Amino acid sequence: MTTDCILSVRDLCVNYGAIRALRGVSLEVKAGHVVALIGANGAGKSTTLRAISGMLRPSAGRIVFRGEDTTGLKSHLLVRRGMAHAPEGRGIFQNLSVDENLALGAYLRSDRPGIQQDLEYCFKLFPRLKERYQQLAGTLSGGEQQMLAIARALMSRPALLILDEPSLGLAPRIVERIFSTLREVNERGVSVLLVEQNAHLALSLAHHVYVLETGEMALGGPSRELLKDPRIRRVYMGEDVL
Repeated sequence: MTTDCILSVRDLCVNYGAIRALRGVSLEVKAGHVVALIGANGAGKSTTLRAISGMLRPSAGRIVFRGEDTTGLKSHLLVRRGMAHAPEGRGIFQNLSVDENLALGAYLRSDRPGIQQDLEYCFKLFPRLKERYQQLAGTLSGGEQQMLAIARALMSRPALLILDEPSLGLAPRIVERIFSTLREVNERGVSVLLVEQNAHLALSLAHHVYVLETGEMALGGPSRELLKDPRIRRVYMGEDVL
């Protein structure tokens, strides 16, 4: 792992019973960078994130986060080390209020002034959440629930924010707002690893992009280079490129 790398994944394998979902996946996230994973449904993108964040145990491979081998560590231990994961489907607590969901994001912290500061920052990022502070999370719109999922992850004050399909099912104006927020979060020094179905969005936000195909890494490189790749533009961006 290079010295400026916050996350290094080498030869990662994950099995679901007899099915090998990941076969030797390797990737890196440099400190302060945004890295995106793109690929077709079933390619193994979400599985990769879940293995990195401790939600799945790899069958082989090595994960190094902030210089420490974290392969196989449980999620709560990774949160303590500075990793936060907002999963696909948002994973918020529907029967708890916005306030309570955000408080749970900071449950491992004891620095009350810092928690309050981060809460105010989240409300600055997502003013809608402040308006619905006491509202049950399950009554929020889809876009508001995604905002809450991201804000709850930020309440742990992560060095690495992991996001799974942040634009899924949302109206274009909400998607634009969320990606603008992610850019701002990254500019404050938070590294981001995300899976994103919308290749246009992924390539516009990310510094580096990896392409997964059927559990294997098919391609990877700086986003500005992949934007010029005819295959990427044809297969993942729907452009008619010869």
